[in-house]
Amino acid sequence: LAFQTIEIGGPPPGGPQGGVLRGPDLLGYVGIEAVLDQMRRKTMKAGFEFNIMVVGQSGLGKSTLVNTLFKSKVSRKSCSPNYEEKISKTVQLQSVSHVIEEKGVRMKLTVIDTPGFGDQINNDRCWEPVLKHVNEQYEKYLKEELRVNRQRKIPDTRVHCCIYFLPASGHWLRPIDVEFMKRLGKIVSIVPVIAKADTLTLEERTEFKQRIRQDLVANGIQVYPQKENDEDAEERLLNNTIRESIPFAVVGTDREHQVNGHRVLGRKTKWGIVEVENVAHCEFANLRDLLIRSHLEDLKQVTHDVHYETYRVQRLTAGAVHQGGPNGSDLESHL
Repeated sequence: LAFQTIEIGGPPPGGPQGGVLRGPDLLGYVGIEAVLDQMRRKTMKAGFEFNIMVVGQSGLGKSTLVNTLFKSKVSRKSCSPNYEEKISKTVQLQSVSHVIEEKGVRMKLTVIDTPGFGDQINNDRCWEPVLKHVNEQYEKYLKEELRVNRQRKIPDTRVHCCIYFLPASGHWLRPIDVEFMKRLGKIVSIVPVIAKADTLTLEERTEFKQRIRQDLVANGIQVYPQKENDEDAEERLLNNTIRESIPFAVVGTDREHQVNGHRVLGRKTKWGIVEVENVAHCEFANLRDLLIRSHLEDLKQVTHDVHYETYRVQRLTAGAVHQGGPNGSDLESHL
């Protein structure tokens, strides 16, 4: 008794009996495309999680940019009416979560802020609390995966993306930028941005971006999207365009202004209004499209299939993780 596998619309299977059957070749409508509707309904019902970390020294507009990205008050400042910016003596991570719903799609957004990063005179090893937090979320997920009786849907607190804010100095990367991105780029997807880019002229901005790209290559810093994760020629073409734009020169604001009869998000200056979503003024729209409209799911997939998988393999290979107790809940960590 022989069985033949037929793939519809996919690559031809091996062997002389393999083949590809498409619409015109079928005897009638099968309904395979309905799978997409099924997946959509399940996703809309369950919702999904997205965890984003913002890193940079105080005064670079991290909270404002996140609010601008999601067009809502999701930053830590907006959660406390009497919030006052203070320089922390050490880097203290703060997380705040919101559920955002748009056209029936629910997303639990968690923003992890890093107040105190780069604000001290001596910033030696200030990246360690950030690395520790990222690894702790991988450990937490691994711990739940190894349970005998685990949850049907494991809560995902892993950091899916880190936006790293560079001051618009017009020079090269600072030592703290190099050391941080070198270390964190190995365990999480980093997207570098030039904060408050409207303080640079277009010529200065272009030169600064070129210098940063040279620094990234010279120091072996991995930023998202990485070439080795491109799945096909079409994705490679899109990602090459993104890689040529990194770091994104951005401007953030939550204020609207009237421009030619339309309300637009922008920053008002003596010379006019910097329109945040106008690609001729800044690259905020490109950053938004990358994080939300085109690569959000890919960021989650890279986190799970690449960064978390690397962590999981290292932990299990080293024999540092073992199950204990009836639920396998006791795990040892030797990181």
